[in-house]
Amino acid sequence: MAQHETIQEMSLASVMSDRFGRYSKYIIQDRALPDIRDGLKPVQRRILYAMYQDRNLSSQPYRKSAKTVGNVIGNYHPHGDISVYEAMVRMSQDWKLREPLIDMHGNNGSMDGDPAAAMRYTEARLSPIAEELLQDIRYQTVDYVLNFDDSLEEPVVLPARFPNLLVNGATGISAGYATEIPPHNLNEVIDGLIYMLTHKRITLDKIMEFIPAPDFPTGGIIQGFEGIKKAYETGQGRIVVRSVTEIEKLRGNKSQIVVTELPFEVNKSKLIQKIDDIRLQKKVDGIVEVRDESDRQGLRLVIELRREVDAQGILNYLLLNTELQVNYHFNMVAINHLRPEVVGLLDILNAYIEHQQEVITRRTQFQLDQDKKRHHIVEGLIYMMSILDEVIETIRQSNNKQNAKDNLVNRFEFSQDQAEAIVSLQLYRLTNTDIVALKEEQLELNERIHTYETILADDQTLNKVLVNELRDIKKRFSTDRRTQLEKKIEDISVEQHVTVPEEQVYVSVTKEGYLKRTSLRSFGASDTMDLGSREFDYPLFIKELSTHDAIVIITNKGNYIHLPVHELPDIRWKDMGIHLSQHYQLEDGEQIVNVFVALADEKESEDTLVFMTKEGMIKQTYLHLFTTYRSYKTRTAVAINLKSKDDEVVAVHHAKEGVKYQAVILTKDSYGLTYDLNEVNPVGLRARGVIAINLHENDSVIKGFIIDQSVERPQLMLLTQRGNIKRMDLSEVATAGRGSRGMTLLKHVKSNPHELIDAIALINPKVPIIVQFDTGKELQLESTDINITPRLTNGTALEAKDAGKVLNMHVARLTLLDD
Repeated sequence: MAQHETIQEMSLASVMSDRFGRYSKYIIQDRALPDIRDGLKPVQRRILYAMYQDRNLSSQPYRKSAKTVGNVIGNYHPHGDISVYEAMVRMSQDWKLREPLIDMHGNNGSMDGDPAAAMRYTEARLSPIAEELLQDIRYQTVDYVLNFDDSLEEPVVLPARFPNLLVNGATGISAGYATEIPPHNLNEVIDGLIYMLTHKRITLDKIMEFIPAPDFPTGGIIQGFEGIKKAYETGQGRIVVRSVTEIEKLRGNKSQIVVTELPFEVNKSKLIQKIDDIRLQKKVDGIVEVRDESDRQGLRLVIELRREVDAQGILNYLLLNTELQVNYHFNMVAINHLRPEVVGLLDILNAYIEHQQEVITRRTQFQLDQDKKRHHIVEGLIYMMSILDEVIETIRQSNNKQNAKDNLVNRFEFSQDQAEAIVSLQLYRLTNTDIVALKEEQLELNERIHTYETILADDQTLNKVLVNELRDIKKRFSTDRRTQLEKKIEDISVEQHVTVPEEQVYVSVTKEGYLKRTSLRSFGASDTMDLGSREFDYPLFIKELSTHDAIVIITNKGNYIHLPVHELPDIRWKDMGIHLSQHYQLEDGEQIVNVFVALADEKESEDTLVFMTKEGMIKQTYLHLFTTYRSYKTRTAVAINLKSKDDEVVAVHHAKEGVKYQAVILTKDSYGLTYDLNEVNPVGLRARGVIAINLHENDSVIKGFIIDQSVERPQLMLLTQRGNIKRMDLSEVATAGRGSRGMTLLKHVKSNPHELIDAIALINPKVPIIVQFDTGKELQLESTDINITPRLTNGTALEAKDAGKVLNMHVARLTLLDD
């Protein structure tokens, strides 16, 4: 044949698809997933079978693990010795398997994730319960296949006298599939199987009365009955597994958290390190030390706490933020009829029963065949004893063994098997005693043959045999449940005082958007006037708060930010702080309008925030609605729905519950309007509000206030673009209905008329005021320095030579400190 005739042209895609398909099929069926019948992966099955073949049984002395690993690699599993030894070690770890299958002598690892000693140091043998997986394998109960080099045969599956898949669970990852089957209690699983074998109507709810939940070797507490039922029904579900903990009281008002059981497959050493990191980083205030006091008596972790701390609150935090509590996800995938399937509890139990019925059938058939052969031989021997002299004479006259057999067959009509047994008989068997033994053996064989035939002919009898065998397993290997069960998943909440040490600090927010908190020590050591700020900037909010408090920041674009005080950077009083834009995505031109102390989470008062907008809208919204939200660290949330793109918030004020307020609206064209705030009903966050004032065309609101109606002689301080400042009594502004036009507060002049650019509501008779100019200069004066003038006057011109154009005015920061 020419060389080119052996070359095939194939696309790379088809070649890759074919090769990967073969590889995937191999690792799915023959490496990573357990068989639904015996619950074993191929490497586990080969290890157990190799030890069984080598008579490395529980009744025999331990043997070096390296010898077993060599046998497995050389005869059945041509892969790395490390992978085989790791599988062997896992089958010996009583914190990984509910019923360990290998009894290992030496260091086989620990819950801390420590590796086992090298295989040349450890010794192993089959555990007693592992031998039950191999029980009756000599009776041809399972199929065999050739090994990798066709030199030996290995079983496809083990007889598995107990339901290993559920008892020990399984975990593994293959191509496109992963499995996570939790371990269960042997007694409960067997009880469930016995119920299925003795009843016709089977429901999941009924079986779950026997098998209520997994039973992890490390104990713990399972929460979530619905998750368990869903997993048992569909093969997939989620439960919560929690550590067993106790808070112990010590002397001197001290306490400690003691952990005695951990969730399944949690690394104890890493858990301790995580808790210690929490202590070092002070994420929780009150942890003094974390100790591992585990010994041969059992697991014991101690978390020592400072005196007079909330031990339950700290425990709740640790449950939420460490592996003291974990989510366990069921993903029950197993090989069923050579295919990977997601299986529920009833699927696994039915597959096991089907397997056991086949095993018992094949075992019984094998024993029946053997006993029938023996019965045939015994019949021949009994007949021989009745004609013994003739048989002896015939054998003596024969030339050799084969001739003797032929002569016996021809003369006495023995079968070839009977003739073989006769010529192979030892002389001492020709006694009178032996004929009695033969007849007794014949009776026993008759009984056994009848029993075997009954089992094979009647399914109910076969099931009774299976039930008796399961009860025997339960009797010999029974263990108590280790994992507790709670039907509902407990909601855990962590109070803020647990995670944040309470401390009094000064919080400052400036008009330009610089925020910080300052310790009382830094504040006390500083000049209170020396608040770090940029040119043209001034403080909007200065207040002593607790780190357990939060602030609500309102911007001119109708947005708000709910910011916990403890998340503000701790910066010295004389430094500026961080700018809001460093963490938040602000709109163009977005600035802070006002800042308020947020209400506590559990408080729901009638306090409101009153919004006033440039285009003449007013809105009241309850302060308790301004709460935290998911993206509060990077994004703002809607506080008011503005009327248009050009509209913006010009004022926001806090109206306290039970206080009667008067709303004051001031416009650029010097119109003023007052009315009872009760005319504005509270609405939600995204509402637009109602009309506050009837604006002229091109007029706009520049400021607004709410004033306690019990205040005596409230006043207004007004500033115009021409640098005039005016103080007047609020009583001169007549009260009208909401949405009215109002009345002018300045005298109209034809040339360059005065327009309002800023205003301050004066509650106290004497307030320090600062006027800012565009040159950066400031003018400080007392409110009483300005004479009170009637409504239709333009006030007095500020005496500030070369100061420039006025920008705004505000109360001095000392007033904020005294507020």
